[in-house]
Amino acid sequence: MSYLEYNAKSTPTGLRKIFFLNWPLALLLAAAAGVGFLMLYSVAGGSFSPWVEPQAKRFLLGMAVMMMIAMVPIWFWRNISVLAYLAALVLLVAVEFFGSVGMGAQRWIDLGPIRLQPSELMKITLVMILAAYYDWLPTNRTSRPFFVLLPVALILMPTFLVLKQPDLGTSILLLAAGGGVMFLAGVHWAYFVAVISAAVGLVAAVFQSRGTDWQLLKNYQYRRIDTFLDPSQDPLGAGYHITQSKIALGSGGWSGRGFMQGTQSRLNFLPEKHTDFIFTTLAEEFGFVGGMTLLSIYILIIVFCVSTAIATKDRFSSLVTLGIALNFFLFFAVNMSMVMGLAPVVGVPLPMVSYGGSAMLVLLAAFGIVQSANVHRPR
Repeated sequence: MSYLEYNAKSTPTGLRKIFFLNWPLALLLAAAAGVGFLMLYSVAGGSFSPWVEPQAKRFLLGMAVMMMIAMVPIWFWRNISVLAYLAALVLLVAVEFFGSVGMGAQRWIDLGPIRLQPSELMKITLVMILAAYYDWLPTNRTSRPFFVLLPVALILMPTFLVLKQPDLGTSILLLAAGGGVMFLAGVHWAYFVAVISAAVGLVAAVFQSRGTDWQLLKNYQYRRIDTFLDPSQDPLGAGYHITQSKIALGSGGWSGRGFMQGTQSRLNFLPEKHTDFIFTTLAEEFGFVGGMTLLSIYILIIVFCVSTAIATKDRFSSLVTLGIALNFFLFFAVNMSMVMGLAPVVGVPLPMVSYGGSAMLVLLAAFGIVQSANVHRPR
């Protein structure tokens, strides 16, 4: 009996699929979203508006989307990977011409009831197409130069478009996630050594280009780097965000000031308290214990994704599941590092917790693919 015949006979069908969902993973996602609702309620001064109510509706919609995607066989998502990637790429190009501007960046497409951020969609479709590519490619060709060029091009095209918006944080995440999938697929380590060496040279070029006609970054991005290196240079200007964030983190102590008792957020000292800097609100109100609780939830989500990847029998399912787990890890690792002053402020939201529609819906759709891999794996 071939693998496909065995797979068709050993995977659940119809309503029985519901029982094969990874319910612990779904509950962990709900727990992370619950933390977000709690913090959004707090920063709104004890009100469900303007943030908790729309965020809860998006979460319910996202969970429904996740369940629907989970019911579809994993081979379907493999087969539409190219189409999904091309659609996301077209939307990124459309942002250049029809995108709406917010906070100095052109990143969204206004669809009436919602504003779609195509770069969020690209984070997942990039993982899908790379997983499909390495599922198609024989393993003995993975590290051959010719077959390395195509995935590199697939990564660089959306990265360039996102960088133009400008969105440095998302472009870095695309590079890291794409490179991570290539590494997991078995591409030889020498390529990554070469890329890291080139990255070091690029960083040097970025600093050398400052103030010249060929300046590589925007002025505000250089100010973010300066702020990261020494926030005290401009504590009331460019360094204000990270300075207030560190004060909030430090004032939380071991167990925090208490729910809705955080002075930094309640008195509006903390900027972007409902989006990028929401983790500092959590740390101020619930302290080290609250921060570690959320981090534990995140780690368990990754553990369940990895266990699903190990249990699956086909290359696409394993790679797409690990790629989504890597994307999720990069989300919270970069955000937490950013608000603690360990990384420059690059505008990356905290997954399932920060206020925002596109990020949550796309992330839950991605976990729907993970659930599909789990439901349709041979047993």
